[in-house]
Amino acid sequence: MSKRNKVGSAGRFRAGYGRKVREKVWKVEKIQKQKQLCRCCGKPKAKRLSKGLWECKACNKKFTSHAYHT
Repeated sequence: MSKRNKVGSAGRFRAGYGRKVREKVWKVEKIQKQKQLCRCCGKPKAKRLSKGLWECKACNKKFTSHAYHT
C-alpha cells in the first residue's frame, strides 16, 4: 500500500495537478490562515480579510501588507 500524503485543504485538487503543486498550495494556505503579528500593536492577532488586507482583533485596526503573511 502506498504512503498517504497529508496536503490538507489542497487535497481538493486530486492527483491530476501533481504532488508538488498541491504541496505548494498547502504551504501558502497554511501560512495565510494563521494569525499573524500586528504591525501596530505587535500582538499575534492579525487575520487576513482579503489579498493584502489585514485586521487586528486586539486593536481593531485595518492595514495593508503582503498577500499571504504580514
